[in-house]
Amino acid sequence: MSIKITLPDGSVREYPAGVSSYDIALSISEGLARNVLSAVVNGEVWDANRPIEQDSSVKLLTWNDPEGQATFWHSSAHLLAEALESLYPGVKFGTGPSIEKGFYYDVDLGEKTLSSDDFVAIENKMKELARQKNEYVRQPIGKADAIKYFTNKGDEYKLELIDGLEDGQITLYTQGGFTDLCRGPHIPNTGAVKAVKLTNIAGAYWRNNQDNKQLTRIYGITFPKQKELDEYIFQVEEAKKRDHRKLGKELDLFAFSEKVGQGLPLWLPKGAMLRERLESFLKKAQLRAGYLPVVTPHIGSKALYVTSGHWEKYGKDSFQPIKTPDADEEFMLKPMNCPHHCEIYKTKPRSYRDLPLRLAEFGTVYRYEQSGELHGLTRVRGFTQDDAHIFCRPDQVKAEFIKVIDLVLYVFKTLGFDDFSAQISLRDPENKTKYIGSDDLWEKAESAIIEAAAERSLNTVTELGEAAFYGPKLDFMVRDALGRKWQLGTIQVDYNLPNRFELEYIGSDNQKHRPVMIHRAPFGSMERFIAILIENTAGQFPLWLSPDQIAILPISEKYSDYAEEVFFALQDDDIRGFVDHRDEKIGRKIRDAEIMKVPYMLIVGEKEQNDQQVSVRKKGEGDLGSMSWSEFSTLFQKEIKENLAGF
Repeated sequence: MSIKITLPDGSVREYPAGVSSYDIALSISEGLARNVLSAVVNGEVWDANRPIEQDSSVKLLTWNDPEGQATFWHSSAHLLAEALESLYPGVKFGTGPSIEKGFYYDVDLGEKTLSSDDFVAIENKMKELARQKNEYVRQPIGKADAIKYFTNKGDEYKLELIDGLEDGQITLYTQGGFTDLCRGPHIPNTGAVKAVKLTNIAGAYWRNNQDNKQLTRIYGITFPKQKELDEYIFQVEEAKKRDHRKLGKELDLFAFSEKVGQGLPLWLPKGAMLRERLESFLKKAQLRAGYLPVVTPHIGSKALYVTSGHWEKYGKDSFQPIKTPDADEEFMLKPMNCPHHCEIYKTKPRSYRDLPLRLAEFGTVYRYEQSGELHGLTRVRGFTQDDAHIFCRPDQVKAEFIKVIDLVLYVFKTLGFDDFSAQISLRDPENKTKYIGSDDLWEKAESAIIEAAAERSLNTVTELGEAAFYGPKLDFMVRDALGRKWQLGTIQVDYNLPNRFELEYIGSDNQKHRPVMIHRAPFGSMERFIAILIENTAGQFPLWLSPDQIAILPISEKYSDYAEEVFFALQDDDIRGFVDHRDEKIGRKIRDAEIMKVPYMLIVGEKEQNDQQVSVRKKGEGDLGSMSWSEFSTLFQKEIKENLAGF
């Protein structure tokens, strides 16, 4: 019996039933067969050696495909587990997935404690096992037999996982002498793994529940070539130099205090100036785009969030109660701004002529994150959103959505975020119960986002199940210096909150209608945006954004008064910085200003004082010569104007 295989280019080939993706690759070329790691069969990633029994569409996956890398790293997690079982008999295993860069495995080593000192021995064992080129063999197994196997092995974690699985949908995978509960897929054999690096070790509660035992999580990464691992290690070392936590401390931008509380950043003067300039930049762009500023409290009544539906969805995880002297009052720290903005909309009657109404606020919100998940500015408990909500008529949704896309693109272009993708986040069609609102409203909202993204020719990926509970969204995913993706800007279409808050406007037909609500935040959160900005720029911010734009460096104390005169004159032109009055040689002052990444250094001595000029030095370019204060101001303002052009 033959079956038809449709390849990505649309060509159709006939093969005997039971053909594998590897066989298909071999029929095309031996080189492709050597490189195939897995395959997408009818939309699902399969092992390359798994038999295909019916007509199917097939896409062969190699290291160049994200799904191919995920398969490679998941198989490497099994290789790590095999090495651990060999070195530490009796070890028990939780789960071992691939992640964006590499993999991890959660393990229970009993009384044994692992440290990074053990990594070399484990890596060597993994490489030794990889050289055996053992196949990853898939074995469907009945639930009773799976329970028996892991009972005999004494691995209670696998037994707990099996308990939640359907009989008839359970598979084991074996490579060499190691067998694991797994749904796959896996690479053909261990021989593809040529380079191994264990990267970190941490604690992780079983199934992410603090009531469960804490397991040991071992992180690692592997590659098909040693050269690729060497390049990755170099990239990691370079990224460490850009770590926003390190640079934030060196540049005096922000700090954390245990007494203030975990995940609650303290913005130091230079960091506060950076924030203020970012806010000012976006506020100006928003005013030109027709937004109106609003301010709402840091707390809200519980009833507000019950009405919005947030309490039911996130109450236990995100909301922090506030105690008051009145036991009947229930207030919460504000975890989001949108319910407050709905109440602002309701403060007076609205007409169709009033719409769109665009309300904008830099609103600080508070959400409880587990302490183990906190990470510098990228994951905090208190953060400020550049939040705005557009209330519009249904016929205005698409046009408003496109305007917001344009604003986000302007922000990203101005700040040098070139490496980003747009993720269209839709409902999970298999689990609609976790969302509020009718199918009809959801379909309208999803269509508006898809059409708007297409009109702006965005490079998009679609993720099912990633929508907010009240509506679909378009998320802008930016890569950091390590290649990790972070969600920064977001735009969301919401037909549901206007219903829950009973928002209305009088239409041209003199009847009451519901507005549509668009949530948007080009930065996402100020904290995360600044973290990624620090890492992308290595702390060398564009001139308009730099906390200290100039450093005025008097050659000696005799010229301090002249330096101050220059400083105050340039301050009147909105040029900010400082005078370095230290009793240091000018070479030291220049080096220190370079380290602090100050864009311009203005050196003043006897000649400059006599000529009423400054000697200008630009970071990265060196000496620009002498010029008058006004000439420097003109040069400075021209660069600022070029930075901020385009909206």
